[in-house]
Amino acid sequence: MKIIVLIKQVPESQATRMDETTGTLIREAASSVINPLDLHAIECALLIKEAAKEKCEIVCLSMGPPAATKVLREAMALGVDHGVLLSDRAFAGSDTWCTAFTLAAAVRKLGLPDLILCGERATDGETGQTGPAMGAFLDLPVISFVSHIEQIAGGWRARRMLEDGYETVEIDGPALACVLKEAAVPRLPTLQGKRLSRAKDIDIMSAQDLGVSQDDTGLKASPTRVVKIFRPSHLKKCEKLPAMDPAQAEKAVDRVVCLLKEKGLI
Repeated sequence: MKIIVLIKQVPESQATRMDETTGTLIREAASSVINPLDLHAIECALLIKEAAKEKCEIVCLSMGPPAATKVLREAMALGVDHGVLLSDRAFAGSDTWCTAFTLAAAVRKLGLPDLILCGERATDGETGQTGPAMGAFLDLPVISFVSHIEQIAGGWRARRMLEDGYETVEIDGPALACVLKEAAVPRLPTLQGKRLSRAKDIDIMSAQDLGVSQDDTGLKASPTRVVKIFRPSHLKKCEKLPAMDPAQAEKAVDRVVCLLKEKGLI
């Protein structure tokens, strides 16, 4: 059995910077961490592997600059068997459509697994589009909002969290699942895991390796455009109403009543 887990390196919130010309994140300028929701996907894969009666391989797949090898090693320290990084200047600026297309090309190159897992969304974009789009490119059934997933004979059983409750679905054959926080509590890496992760190789694949052209990936091929970036201004107007004695308190109350009437609240 083979499971591919999609992980994304996201900039720490305090280190986020935007390129105002292209409207894209400057990822090289920020220290990167594993997208927090992807940690739950990794844990789901590890739990499935531990419960499996057959040999199971977990591969983490990511796309980004060379520095993204750091988050792949963090994943391998948790127990992931192998890491693959898609890194090429041709991929720079890819939106969710092009990212899903490129990741799908990589999965075809690696061989279609029994299960693909990803987090519900990434904290730097909050779109939740890449996983389902990738499932469409691979012609795989997609299970969204997964709060639990387990292997059954011939396929997978998943519990989905809906607005009004839960539903259980069963799928035969390979599938792609987008998991929620509720799906699993991420474990911490062990010292032994960190030592082993340093000895493992990470495969780095380029656009040429995948057989994709710049007409299909990167900023040029992305249909999404950031039209404008601006910094919101925070203007606060404060009026202090002293109420140190009964007379001041009465004036303060009258002023508050007057303001509420001006706003049409009373």
